[in-house]
Parts: sequence; C-alpha cells; structure tokens
Amino acid sequence: MFSIEAELKKLPNKPGVYIMKDKNDNIIYVGKAISLKNRVRQYFRKNNKTARIEKMVSLIDHFEYIVVDNEAEALILECNLIKKNRPKFNVLLKDDKTYPYIKIDLKSDYPGVFITRKIVNDGSKYFGPYANPGAAKEMVNFIKERYKIRQCRNLKQRDRACLNYHINKCFAPCMGYISKEEYREQIEEIMDLLEGKIGKVVKDLEQQMEEASKKLDFEKAAYIRDKLQAIGRVSEKQKVSNISENSIDVIGIAKSKMQVCIEIFFVRGSKMIGREHYFYSDLKDMEDKEILSGFIKQFYLDNPNIPSKIMIREEIEDKETIEQWLSTLLGKKVEIKTPKKGEKLRFVEMAEMNSKVTLENKEKDKNEILMELKKVLKLDKLPRKIETFDISNISGEYMVAGMCVMQDGIIKKNLSRRFKIKTVFTQDDPRCMEEVIMRRLKQSIENPNGGFGTLPDVIFADGGITQIRAIQNAIKKVDKNLNIPVFGMVKNDKHQTRALMDENRKELEISQVLMNVITNFQDTVHDTAITYHRKLRDKQITKSELDDIEGIGEVKKKALLKHFGSVAKIKEASIEELMQVKGISKEIAEKIIK
Repeated sequence: MFSIEAELKKLPNKPGVYIMKDKNDNIIYVGKAISLKNRVRQYFRKNNKTARIEKMVSLIDHFEYIVVDNEAEALILECNLIKKNRPKFNVLLKDDKTYPYIKIDLKSDYPGVFITRKIVNDGSKYFGPYANPGAAKEMVNFIKERYKIRQCRNLKQRDRACLNYHINKCFAPCMGYISKEEYREQIEEIMDLLEGKIGKVVKDLEQQMEEASKKLDFEKAAYIRDKLQAIGRVSEKQKVSNISENSIDVIGIAKSKMQVCIEIFFVRGSKMIGREHYFYSDLKDMEDKEILSGFIKQFYLDNPNIPSKIMIREEIEDKETIEQWLSTLLGKKVEIKTPKKGEKLRFVEMAEMNSKVTLENKEKDKNEILMELKKVLKLDKLPRKIETFDISNISGEYMVAGMCVMQDGIIKKNLSRRFKIKTVFTQDDPRCMEEVIMRRLKQSIENPNGGFGTLPDVIFADGGITQIRAIQNAIKKVDKNLNIPVFGMVKNDKHQTRALMDENRKELEISQVLMNVITNFQDTVHDTAITYHRKLRDKQITKSELDDIEGIGEVKKKALLKHFGSVAKIKEASIEELMQVKGISKEIAEKIIK
C-alpha cells in the first residue's frame, strides 16, 4: 500500500518531474522541480496554500516521479506529459481551435502559397497564426493576384496552359513559361512581405520599376507600379506598433471573481498581425506569474512560430529554463522580457487592457443571458446550472442518453455525461428519459461532491411536452419535494431549434442571442448522445464469436481472421491448422474448437 509519508522520505534531491494521482489512478497534476525532494514535500506541509492547491492535495492518493539530468529536460518532459494527459489542476489550453497559417512549400521547384491549419515538418515555411481567417485568405488572394504564382495544388506538366494563364493570373510554370530562378525571386519577395519587411519590398520594387522605365519596358513598369500600390493598401490595413523588433508576442492577463482571461498579441515586422484570447475558470486564485508560466509552456509546445521575444508584466520563476527550451526549438535566441518603461511597457499594458475588456464583455454577455433566462422562465433565482438530456437509438437498439451542462451561461463540455439505458428494452424514449433523470438525480442526492456535482437549477429536455412530462415524473419519483423547473427545446420540421416550451405547451419568446445559445446547447447534447450511440453500434458490428473465447484478444482475433478469412473458415479448421497462426497455442486452439 502506498504511504505518502514513507514515499516523501525516498524522494531524491535531483531534478525531475512529479506526477500526482487520485484514488482512481487518474493524473491530476504534473510539475517539474530542480529538487524533487524539496518541491514535492512542499505540497504536504501545513503552510498557507491556495484553495485550489488545498483541493488538489486533498485528492492526491499517490504520486510518481521521473528523475532527469537537468531542469531543461524536466521542462520538456513536463510539457509533454501535460499535453498528453491534460491533468485537471494544470494550466491547459482548453480552446481546441486551430488558427490558419500561410504555407509556402519551399521544396517544390515552383512553390505554391496556400492556407493551412495543420503544421507539418516538411520543409515548408509557415507564416502566422492569423487570428482572423479572413485576413489570411485576403492575403493569399492578394499574393496570387499580384504575383501570378501557380494556383493549382499539385504542379504537373501540361499540354496546354490553364485558364489562369490566359486571364493573366499565372505565369504558367507548368508550361515552363517562367524560369525557376525568376519564380523563386517572386517567392522571396512574397516571404519578405509576409514577414512584415514592407520597406525592403517597396525599395526593391521601386528600383525595378525605375530600371524597367529606363529600358522603355513600360508594360513591366506598369505591372510593378500596380503591385506597389496594392502592397501599400495591404500595409495600411495592418495595425502599426512602435516596437522596432521583427518578431514579438505580447501577453496580457486579467482576472475576475469567476475566471481568468489571457490575451496575446502577435507582432511581426513592427506590425500587429493578429491577436487571440483564452479563458480559464479554475485559476482565479493562482498568482499571475504561475498562470503565465503554465500558459507559455503549453502555448509554444507545438507552435512553429515562436517569436524572438515574449513580453509579459511579471517575471516568471522558471524564465531562464523556458528561454533555453524555446531557443532550442527556434534555433536562435528567445528572450522573455518584463519591460519597465517606454513603448514596450505600454504595449504590455495595451494587452492587459484588452484582456480586461474581453473578460468584461464576456461576463456581461453571460450575465445578460442568465438574466434573460431568469425573466423568460419566471424563476426565483439565476439559473446558474442548467442540464439538458437527449435519447439516441435506432429502432430500440443501442439505446443511450447524453447529458450536457451549462454553467453560468457557458456550455461545459468536460461536465458532459453519457448513459447506457439499463431498464428499457423497447423503443420508448419517454421511459428512457425517466430512467436517466432518476439515475442522474440520485447521484447528486447520494454524493453531492461526486462527479455530477450539485443538482441543476433547471432541466432542459431535447424535445417537447412528452419529454417534459417524463422528466417531471422522474423528479417526483426521486423526491416529491424536489422542485426543479423543466422546459423543452423544440425543433421545427427541418430539425432546427425553434423555441423553448414550458409545461403548458406555451412557446416562450426569447432574443436571438439567447436562441443561438439554446441552439448550441441542443446541438451539443444531441452530438454527445449520437456519438455514444454510434460508438456502441460500431463496436457491436465489429464484435464476433471470437470475442467470447478466453485467451483471444484483439491481436489474436485479427491474426486468425487474416489467416482464415472468416469465422466460418475458422470453425472448419483443425487444431493443427489453428496452431499455424502466430500466438495460437494448442491450449487456445482447443478452446476455439470447443
């Protein structure tokens, strides 16, 4: 049996990574340390700890650790373990959105310029990220129009040039109408443009235009003039900063009683090319420097566009180690700066101000949603926790339910739950709903600190009056004194959310903003239920009689089917023939025959 006190005494005074686990062996926190002995012991001392750390420590059942040679190795291992396991008490990038990059496939003789959301180590050059996908698309369209580079994804030799050549939008490298050297000059100019080196591009083009004019090549001079004017228009659309460095990310942080917002500005070539923000609801009692450290490590782990400088307000504890790690990833020096004066400080302040505004706007929107719900549903208090349920099956087969939670106006996907129907054996959605609601409510009544948490303030049904009645019956069966309002989310003939319905079949008038929230809520619970249904159905489809034989796992099952072609052929095989399959012993062969 694991004894925390005994294991603390065994900790080495060496750098490494520690892994905290709960009683179910789930990883709840991963951290790094210069000295495992000193760092891990701190968690179990009776000193002043934040509420978040107190809660984490209360859940620790046992821990593991991995010793490494130095702090840099510990940092890399920590980042990878956090990314893989996503422990609930670490700072995580919970927003799974991917942002577009502009890709130039430099390994090609005639490189193309495309938009991509997937970064691959294939020798291509990536520019971005572009927080606004429209801006990336506009830039690529501008490049293709003004530089006449190829627009086809796969360059092939052709018998004749495509339409783009004939309408003067491509130099037709597929026909050899432009040399590799001339085409590469175009690509070099495009890369300068994407890196924000507008001044260099303009200077070079002005020189080329002057030379073309001297040679009386007015067609070329006019082409360069038009390109210069277009570049000027693109340049004006970018926000100009007073920072002279070419590659900087500026990070600001803001907190409220409910959550934390981190805003990041991307500055390239003295121009801000984009921004992004992330919200965290479980970090409000952490120090800013701790949040920033965790964010930086997660944000840049797989990011191909690491800047040469990262600017933040407070100096973080493991600054030098992170700088060393990022420098190794980038291949040149990366600095984390905390400016104290001048334009750089003002830029950090601007990021912080924007994070505060972003946070205030989100909380304002959230509060307005809750206030409208309270008014429309005629509730006595704000509906801070709303749960919705949906049933999914095909003709009574593989019957399941999905549950989703909206907490403080935000859909919390991590609180979603799935149910396999246990007591209903024919297609009867209301009875299925009744079973699921009873099971769910009993969870909170018997264990309010468990995985389902507290009882909901309101329940939404994915459906109309029939589902509303089923849920109300379930509530009464669990506890006659339990009062949880129930409403239906009704769809139209096109399976689109139409309205909220009360127990009297009355459709409630709501704003378009609230309608969008309800639609998203209904779509989310439907996806949760249908995805689980498909998983069970697909699993059953791939099931065979071999699954019921002791000693036959997935590997042996695949080997047998590959060797014989079907279960029917396996049934006809002798013990000797079965034993020809790798991994099938005489004992297992006899079980198969039996």
